Amino acid sequence: MTIAPEIEDRIRALPCWNGSIGIDRLKGGLSNESFIVQDASGRHVVRFGKDYPFHQVFRDRELMTARAAHAAGFAPAVEYAEPGVMVSAYLGAKTLAAADVKAERLRIARLLADFHRAMPRHVSGPGYMFWVFHVIRDYARVLREGESRMAERLPDYLALAEELEAAQTPLPIIFGHNDLLPSNLLDDGERLWLIDFEYAGFSTAMFDLAGAASNAGFSPDEAQNFLEAYFEARPDPSVLRAFAAMQCASLLREAMWSMASELHLSAPGADYIAYTAENLDKLNAALDVYRAQYGLRS
Repeated sequence: MTIAPEIEDRIRALPCWNGSIGIDRLKGGLSNESFIVQDASGRHVVRFGKDYPFHQVFRDRELMTARAAHAAGFAPAVEYAEPGVMVSAYLGAKTLAAADVKAERLRIARLLADFHRAMPRHVSGPGYMFWVFHVIRDYARVLREGESRMAERLPDYLALAEELEAAQTPLPIIFGHNDLLPSNLLDDGERLWLIDFEYAGFSTAMFDLAGAASNAGFSPDEAQNFLEAYFEARPDPSVLRAFAAMQCASLLREAMWSMASELHLSAPGADYIAYTAENLDKLNAALDVYRAQYGLRS
C-alpha cells in the first residue's frame, strides 16, 4: 500500500532521525496509522493518531501511559513524541493472533497480573477510570446524536448492558490495558509485551480478563485455567458469572466502538460495517452461552 506524500513528508521532517531513512507501512490498525522507519540507529515505529472524543481517546493520556508502561517494563520505549505522532522503539517481535493468545494464555495471565499491580506506581496526572458500562452508555449517546443506522437497537443494547453490569462482583481497583485484542500483545521469543494504550486506565481486572478471552475465543476450559493462573486460585461462582457477563460486555463494547467508527473514522483498509457485524455475531454466541448457564437476571 502506498504512503500518502503528506504523511511521508511529515515522517521525514521529524527531528529524531539519525541520517537518511526508509519508510514502510505497518499492516493492521482500525483507528490509527503506523509505519516502520529505518535510520542509521536501527528501526522505529511511528504511530499517527489524534484525539477521538467519541471514543474517549486522548493522546496526551496515551503518551503518558506508554511512557509509564515502558518504565514499568511492559512496553517499548517512547523515543520521540509531538502532537499527533509518537515514535517508539521497534521490538522485532511477533504480533499475536487469537490462536497464539490461546496457546500462551498462562503467560498472558501472569503478564496481566504483573501489569495490573505495577502500573499504579508509574502513571501520573489525573486518574482516568475505564468502566465499560459507562463507555457503552456513552457510545449510545454518540450513536443517537450521529443518527447511526443502528439507532433502533440502542434500547436493547442499553438494557443488555444493565443486565451484564448487575452480574458484576466487587474486585480491587487496578490499572488495566482495556483493549486486549490479540494484536496488542507481542512476543519477542523471550518475553511478552503490551502496546497501544488508548483505553488504559483504572478499572477492575475483569475487563482485561474477559476482553482477552472473548477476543481470542477461549473455550470454557481455556477460560477456566486462564482465570486460575491470574488469581492463583480457583475462582468462586460469583467471579465466574461476572467473567461470563463481562465477556458479553466486552463484545458489546467492541461492536459499539465499530458503530461509532462507522460515523467518524476512515482508516486505510478498515471495514467498520463488517467489523460491527463480526462482533455482533460473537456477542450473540457469547450471550447464548451466558444465558444457558445463568439465565436472565431479574
